[in-house]
Amino acid sequence: MRPIQMVDTRTQYHKIKPEVDKAVLDTIESTAFINGKPVHEFVANLSSYLGTKHTIPCANGTDALQIAMMALGLQPGDEVITPSFTYIATTEVIALLRLTPVFVEVDAKTFCIDPAAIEKAITPKTKAIVPVHLYGQSAPMEEIMAIAKKHNLFVIEDNAQAIGCDYTFSDGAKKKTGTIGHIGTTSFYPSKNLGAFGDGGAIFTDDDALAAQMKMVANHGQSKQYYHDVVGCNSRLDSIQAAILNIKLKHLDEYAAARQKAADHYDKAFSSSSKIKTPARASYSNHVFHQYTLQLEGVSRDGLKSFLAEHNIPAMIYYPVPGHKQKMFEQFNTASQIMPVTDWLTERVISLPIHTELDEEQLNFISSKILEYINK
Repeated sequence: MRPIQMVDTRTQYHKIKPEVDKAVLDTIESTAFINGKPVHEFVANLSSYLGTKHTIPCANGTDALQIAMMALGLQPGDEVITPSFTYIATTEVIALLRLTPVFVEVDAKTFCIDPAAIEKAITPKTKAIVPVHLYGQSAPMEEIMAIAKKHNLFVIEDNAQAIGCDYTFSDGAKKKTGTIGHIGTTSFYPSKNLGAFGDGGAIFTDDDALAAQMKMVANHGQSKQYYHDVVGCNSRLDSIQAAILNIKLKHLDEYAAARQKAADHYDKAFSSSSKIKTPARASYSNHVFHQYTLQLEGVSRDGLKSFLAEHNIPAMIYYPVPGHKQKMFEQFNTASQIMPVTDWLTERVISLPIHTELDEEQLNFISSKILEYINK
């Protein structure tokens, strides 16, 4: 049996090695390392795949969030609603721009932001909502957009974990996550479903004015060289990463199907255990399984993680400390917030290996060892 990885990028690379190597070498030969032809091709292809009018490439997913918020003209003290149960980048950027993060609960089944909690958290200072499509499944965007419209708020989708995911509206219409809000953002970190061989990110919108503003912000605040109209930053997707991503984009749906197949295997293996709650599948969204995350009941999570490590099975805890309890946000006095769902999840979730290269032998071994520990 091959060694089990949380994410097996090496085996994935070897399957597309000739294409990737040629694309990289062609880019090196061109010497157009910044804003070269592969960047323009990837932007066009990704826009077509997602069905969005504008794609603005940038250096990473955190920059994507920052550029989006800067382009919206949010001012220090403005409140931005976001889930506490997510990776720190989502909320870190809010504080970095001297905005005020407002942490709210998530749904215990889907791990995504709870619309009822959003509604309760809105104040006259609220300017934006940042829903996170956590672990590969969409937040309930139809409800969120209705709330945003009612209160005249911006919506920035953090789509770093769910690129390729489909959202189905109540009328049957479908859109890709990241294209529903006013702005969508994503990351191309190597372990993502669409991962580069280094850092990268992108921003999406159908709004011409917002697109122009974000392009300016990402390019030192200039729309014409040496004429800087706004305070910006320097955030670019380089040509080599774009060339790699352009190859991998062709396989994105295939990659999602492989992850879904692995998730189905886990679901079936754990279906009879009362101590394991497998990931819920929302009625409005498919799931592209960036992570496969269990909730444990009456089981030592640390004990299980150690047991799996003894058998060379990696497992991860995303996220052991929620945003509202992080030291970096002490100035906002958020640690005293009562968030029972978030607290419950941080104490009970554990994520198993899930990626495009898991085979049946590996999946059987992983699930059998988990059940061995659970049932002992």
